[in-house]
Amino acid sequence: MINIREITEQDLAAVSAICIDAFAISVAGSLSAEGITTFTNIAACTAFQRRMTEDNLLLVAEYDGKVAGVVELKQGRHVAMLFVAPAWQKNGIGKQLLAAVLPNARVDMVTVKASLSSVPAYQKYGFECKGDIAEFAGLVYQPMEIDVKNRRL
Repeated sequence: MINIREITEQDLAAVSAICIDAFAISVAGSLSAEGITTFTNIAACTAFQRRMTEDNLLLVAEYDGKVAGVVELKQGRHVAMLFVAPAWQKNGIGKQLLAAVLPNARVDMVTVKASLSSVPAYQKYGFECKGDIAEFAGLVYQPMEIDVKNRRL
């Protein structure tokens, strides 16, 4: 059974590894070296540790004592990270993480800058594309949003 809980410092290495592994498999091949470096810096243990002290909610999905996924809700309004370990993908963990974090939103419309390969998953979760594909520091993304007041996962 999956247990969703807040991140701890002991989770940082596993969370960073999950993000970097999943990114390498599904996103990195479509990005420039700059984008890969940008993401690697965002997913580093020290970056997660810093964000733990900011206005962010970070949750992990744990199975049998091992971290299987992570979600980050920044400032109660933006999904900044949603990653599931490659071996655990397509088992509903992403949906469970979103279902656990979205009730903590402090706005009606929660946003995400979805990597292009993750757009179908976010659409399955109820997010809708809003605006044009964009790029920041080498990361290419589709702006998306979900109305958390009127939609349940």
